[in-house]
Amino acid sequence: MPRRAFDGLTESMFYVLMALDTGEKCGSDIASAVEKRSGKRVRLGPATLYTILAKFEEEKFIRETAVEGRKRTYTITEEGRIMYQDELKRLKACLDDAERGREE
Repeated sequence: MPRRAFDGLTESMFYVLMALDTGEKCGSDIASAVEKRSGKRVRLGPATLYTILAKFEEEKFIRETAVEGRKRTYTITEEGRIMYQDELKRLKACLDDAERGREE
């Protein structure tokens, strides 16, 4: 069976959706939210962030809501919210598997 696009998000992708799940944000706000939420463990450089945003916009996981000069604001779509929730379930299942492995 062919692999679907975004059949498991990268850590950076997951954190971008997490940031947008709490409301509209521009790129710098997303990067700040990711850094804060991850305890500075995940830091997104501009190239990584804007590559992810472009891919997510193409896949309709996010949409642009405003443009002021160079500042662009994004919001998560229903498709993006579903992808985020699916990834949460997948990661929780991975953690459950790890815990069960310790008990064996």
